[in-house]
Amino acid sequence: MSAEPLEPSNPRRRPGYRYGRWAGGADPLAPPFDVREALDGIGDDILAGSTPTDALRRLLQRGRDGLSGLDDLRRQLRRRREQLRRSGRLDGTLDQVRELLDQALEAEKRTLFADPDDLARFEEAELDALPSETASAVRALADRQWKSPEAAQKYQEIQDLLRREVLDSQFAGMKNALQNASPEDMQRVRDMMADLNDLLSKHARGEASQADLDQFLDKHGEFFPERPNSIDELIDQLARRAAASQRMMDGLTAEQRAELGDLMDQMLGGDLGLSAEMERLNQQLRAARPDLRWGGDPRMQGQEGLGMGDATSAVAELSDVESLDRQLGQQYAGAGLEDVDEELVQRALGREAVDDLNNLRRIERELSRQGWLQNRNGSLELAPKALRRLGATALKRVFAQLHDGPRGDHDIPDAGAAGELTGSSRTWEFGDTQPLDVVRTVRNAVLRAGPSSSGVRLTVDDFEVVETERRSRAAVALLVDLSYSMELNGTWGPAKSTALALHHLVTTRYPQDSIELIGFSQYARTLRPAELAGLDFDPVQGTNLQHALMLARRHLARHSDAEPILLVVTDGEPTAHLERDGEAVFMWPPMPETLALTLAEVDRATRAGVAINVFMLGEDPRLIDFMTEVARRNGGRIFTSDAENLGEYVVSDFLKRRTAIASGRRR
Repeated sequence: MSAEPLEPSNPRRRPGYRYGRWAGGADPLAPPFDVREALDGIGDDILAGSTPTDALRRLLQRGRDGLSGLDDLRRQLRRRREQLRRSGRLDGTLDQVRELLDQALEAEKRTLFADPDDLARFEEAELDALPSETASAVRALADRQWKSPEAAQKYQEIQDLLRREVLDSQFAGMKNALQNASPEDMQRVRDMMADLNDLLSKHARGEASQADLDQFLDKHGEFFPERPNSIDELIDQLARRAAASQRMMDGLTAEQRAELGDLMDQMLGGDLGLSAEMERLNQQLRAARPDLRWGGDPRMQGQEGLGMGDATSAVAELSDVESLDRQLGQQYAGAGLEDVDEELVQRALGREAVDDLNNLRRIERELSRQGWLQNRNGSLELAPKALRRLGATALKRVFAQLHDGPRGDHDIPDAGAAGELTGSSRTWEFGDTQPLDVVRTVRNAVLRAGPSSSGVRLTVDDFEVVETERRSRAAVALLVDLSYSMELNGTWGPAKSTALALHHLVTTRYPQDSIELIGFSQYARTLRPAELAGLDFDPVQGTNLQHALMLARRHLARHSDAEPILLVVTDGEPTAHLERDGEAVFMWPPMPETLALTLAEVDRATRAGVAINVFMLGEDPRLIDFMTEVARRNGGRIFTSDAENLGEYVVSDFLKRRTAIASGRRR
């Protein structure tokens, strides 16, 4: 809604206002664009194993309720492409010329038949001996002195038709403009072509200005009803049609192409000035727009023959559809919705499709503007608040599967019993399990309220907890297999979702704990949550559990005052290890050295008092044998889980171990 003041009829009165629909761009009072639904759709794909980039691409391809995605737009384009290809044949001009030629010959023969002179018989014989090819016959009749006025008129119609169609294939609408062209009309065409070529040459040298274009259009505007706003726009229009004209010719058979080319040469051959300017124009347009498709069979079909101008228009639209389909496919490096040409969308699919495209662009833009997605070193990542939302979703799904035991609230009856009271207290922090110091908490509220207060109201800042000799803390290392087999077996998505759920649980419910996510394939590496969310499986061979256990031990050693929790998720036995020089060696079946070095890391963890719980995503006998040996040496537990229950198993095991740690027991 907008308001504009009205001129008051009485100067002493305050001006009134007229109200109407807002027309100054985006509604300034509109609520912020809600992209949470779109974000949740992206999150579903990420938890299934996709990267943020792939998940966003799928969202844009699928669209949303009531909003067409890129795939919907491409389906509309395919339907339009088939309609265009079935709109007609490209040889319609040849058919028209053949028909006019037959009419001319028939009229001429009628006239000659009525003439008893022997010369008439000779001319009849000449007509019967004309070449069968249309172009050759037209050329042979170029200098004929027609006896029949009707025949002469039909032959002239061939010349006029070719002139109109050739020019119409270069300039849209020229066919209608030259319907009854006079010599003066053709001279105006020659002048326009010469001035146009001069303008394009000047533009290529960087010397043309807007004033030059305005002057050209003032003089020749009748040939350019669309009236381009710039020289580049003019070039785009002309080059688009010239390229389509070339594709139209390529769509003919070799014989048809030769015949039509011969006819065009005959039409232009008598006008050397026009022919030279046409050739010059095509050369300049090719040089200015080499990126256009200047050749190739458009594979047009259909029953009705199209004239050169109409065929060129159909092929030009078909080229637009094909170009737009590539843009909407987004399959090239650095693709983005900003690359999609709105004018092409408008021309091919209409205004509603443009609105859908703009809404998709808005979703993509708002996800970044509102801080859900961010670009990090050229890659798309979830921002911290999006990670929290995604982790909460993953954890919620896990808790929905838990039917017995803790539900994530980790209520601890003997909270604080892990150490003796020290007699001091401290400010409460989120996640603390120590008992409240009630006296100090109430005292803080009274002091804050002051002596004039009639009551006591507690706030979060008032709470204090009793300090113990040892606060229960845990150091958690989650090792996740990233190898290629995880994708092949369909377990990569559940593994990623489980890792994000556990990370969210630890960071939100147990903030005093420290957790490190470690991914391993040929090598192992620590992963930030955003990096894990944006990670795809590693398309390399190798399961280097040895390296992963080394990184886990370092993390646990840095938090020696905390109780260690080490969890491993894998679907295969170790097949890679690190050599002394740090290079990874892969072999399948695994070398004895790989198994020995991995078990050596297990033994080091055992000596450090770290229990290793392994979640196996598979029942391969070699994997079971190896993990059984790990359990025998380490004392940890081995779980056999399918992908669907992985999150339930891992989170449930963590909660049980975390509860035992808080109560002073080791598991």
